[in-house]
Amino acid sequence: MLTEQELKKELARLLSLPKETEWAEFKEAKTGYDFNKLGKYFSALSNEANLKNLHCGWLVFGVNDKRQIVGSQFRPERGKLDSLKHEVSQHTTNNISFIEIYELMMPEGRVIMFQVPAAPKGIPTAWKRYYSGRNGESLGGLNLQEILAIRSQNIQEDWSAKICEDATISDLSEGAIDKARSEYKKKNPGLSEEVDSWEDTTFLNKAKITIQGKVTNSAIILLGKSESEHFLSPSIAQMTWILKSESGIEKDYEHFRPPFLINVERLFNKIRNLTYRYLDNTSLFPTEITQYEPWVIREALHNCIAHQDYSKCGRINIVENPDELIFTNLGNFIPGDIETVIHQDAPQELYRNPFLAQAMVNLNMIDTIGSGIRKMYLTQKNRYFPLPDYDLTSHDKIVLKIQGKVLDENYTRILLKNTDIDLDTVILLDKIQKRKQIPKDCAKYLRRKGLIEGRYPNLYISSKIAAAAGKKAQYIKNRAFDDEHYKKLIIKYIRRYGSATRKDIDILILDKLSDALSLDQKKDKIKNIIYGMHKRDGTIVNKEKPPKSKWVLSEKELD
Repeated sequence: MLTEQELKKELARLLSLPKETEWAEFKEAKTGYDFNKLGKYFSALSNEANLKNLHCGWLVFGVNDKRQIVGSQFRPERGKLDSLKHEVSQHTTNNISFIEIYELMMPEGRVIMFQVPAAPKGIPTAWKRYYSGRNGESLGGLNLQEILAIRSQNIQEDWSAKICEDATISDLSEGAIDKARSEYKKKNPGLSEEVDSWEDTTFLNKAKITIQGKVTNSAIILLGKSESEHFLSPSIAQMTWILKSESGIEKDYEHFRPPFLINVERLFNKIRNLTYRYLDNTSLFPTEITQYEPWVIREALHNCIAHQDYSKCGRINIVENPDELIFTNLGNFIPGDIETVIHQDAPQELYRNPFLAQAMVNLNMIDTIGSGIRKMYLTQKNRYFPLPDYDLTSHDKIVLKIQGKVLDENYTRILLKNTDIDLDTVILLDKIQKRKQIPKDCAKYLRRKGLIEGRYPNLYISSKIAAAAGKKAQYIKNRAFDDEHYKKLIIKYIRRYGSATRKDIDILILDKLSDALSLDQKKDKIKNIIYGMHKRDGTIVNKEKPPKSKWVLSEKELD
């Protein structure tokens, strides 16, 4: 924090700067200022400060074009001025915001000094996915050369292409080389016969895994024998799988070392991909689906390998919780934000490990067009599951969470009945179901569509729209049947699946009960229905000791 005297000194310095200074900007803002334009200046000043190798840039309100102090009444209440930090962070790369917002009471009037942080090394600052910059006094887009200049700051050399001087082809696994040949032929079917005639050295050179017969760091990672990892020292190549219980207690783990080309499949096979059931309200019986799409798991694993910053000497971690997978690799996210990757129609301009990434493309591990993350989002959308959740708040670690369960049934129902809904809208709905705040303009858009309810920022997905998505679903939801109807549903379910827990029965009929009942009243009604089937009708019996339940059909009903 700067003192008042330091602020006055800094303001005097800024006022004396040439008008074309690109990392400082002055505005009158006598009574207010356009929020979107303020955000564009935040992006531009942040990027220009980075390019000028400065700690920060400055946006100053209460000063006119002649560099005269005229005073500003922009957000006169201090609380509303401070809230601007959070408001700005909702639209910027990695949610960065002002270092500080200062008020300075000068004889000529109130001056507001916004201290804008320089863009982090390697990550240009975007405002609503758009990179702004300055050309003299003009505000415009950050040109491609400047974007590349910032993105290349953390990539001084390609670690993955470095030669392991003491390593030879004999330090690579024969089984991994055979696997590499097979995958290379799948990627290049026209070269299949020719590949079979190549010696190992020729093949590895052509597949761009070695360089002129010399073993690279990439070759050790993908094809190296387990004992060859020492050639990478002090860096390490290791993936760790950890299985945790519902209470977060570690139940099992295993480390996987090179060759990653083979061992990534071994790690994949450790992950339990259980059957998950959800009710889509258009059928009497649940839809059965695996918790995770295998392609999504493999893509996440391969991305960790391709983008790991091996120079940080850390492991790739895969934590398996009962209903989610968490993938962690070291290094900042070079594209800056996920939205940029999802919306771009071209490959990334830069990779942390370009040699390794190209080798993985050649071995059929990752996609050559760089659309893997977007495809992961679309795959989860098409499964009606929560979207991948990236945490990029740390500048030296990337965390990806994949959910293996439905979080909000209304979200699932909307996707089930609106298969043509666009990905941007799904991303917003996904944030709502995960209780994440979205921009006000986005909330207004969803409200106009009738997709959300609640008062901003406490929003939730509309149950009315979700239920109305299909006529049959709405009919079932709004009509109250007699008890015999629900008993028949339960018996039909048990005949098909052999047994039913109380949770299964709740899922089956809870939302089919009349909306005139509260949730507690619905649960009591189900309890009474089960009691009647067991004690009065004698159609079901409990194979577990109370309070646990595993209802099966009685001998009477089976007859």
